[in-house]
Amino acid sequence: MSYKNILLEQQESIATITINRPEKLNALNKTTLEELHEAIIDANANTNIRVIILTGSGDKAFVAGADISEFANYDVSQGADLAKRGQILVFDLIQNATTPIIAAVNGFALGGGLELAMACHFRVASDNAKMGLPEVSLGVIPGYGGTQRLAQLAGKGKALEMIMSANMISADDALKCGLVNYVVTQEELLPFCEKLATRISRNSSTAIAAAITAVNANFEDGINGFDEEVKQFGNCFGTPDFIEGTTAFLEKRKPEFE
Repeated sequence: MSYKNILLEQQESIATITINRPEKLNALNKTTLEELHEAIIDANANTNIRVIILTGSGDKAFVAGADISEFANYDVSQGADLAKRGQILVFDLIQNATTPIIAAVNGFALGGGLELAMACHFRVASDNAKMGLPEVSLGVIPGYGGTQRLAQLAGKGKALEMIMSANMISADDALKCGLVNYVVTQEELLPFCEKLATRISRNSSTAIAAAITAVNANFEDGINGFDEEVKQFGNCFGTPDFIEGTTAFLEKRKPEFE
């Protein structure tokens, strides 16, 4: 499938999705969200893809926010629908994908851009990255899960500070508060993510999918995360990967997962 605003590349078992609107600092508009939805659905369903890297084109921005011109004249109902549709279409889709998704954050990750990175399973930032949720300076709040995921990742106090002040934080500060997992130079960003993705790809994809489901359960209302862990742990025993993994261990060799 051809895309207008994103690039899709696959090398062996790793797919890289690049948001490609450098003239707009990769801002998220309706078309880009729809294309991200399709690309992630396809990559997640492709059994030859074991890890997805999500990044932005150019050296200035991962995603500098949403395209404000598209919704500046919306009313209350339209605003609520915008947030709900976006969360379902892309942000919740990323969080619940069974294929690991790594955000390679280069440059600005603001508003919807930071929300997009936070929806990924974890984040690697370049040392020039700047992150923030500036929505209150526009008279609105984050609407793509930012109020929830930032508090989960960085804590309630830090989340409220960042949201209420609308200030950006540096990559190093993001690392200190747990918002990102690693900070590397801009030149090292994609190679580092690819190396990490390769390491992940060698492990059981069915076990990784089960782990994602179990971890996410802890943040869902009405679901007991410990019970979900027990369920997913048990399900692993019925998979070919469990047989291969345990057999390889007992035979003192490296497993070869299908």
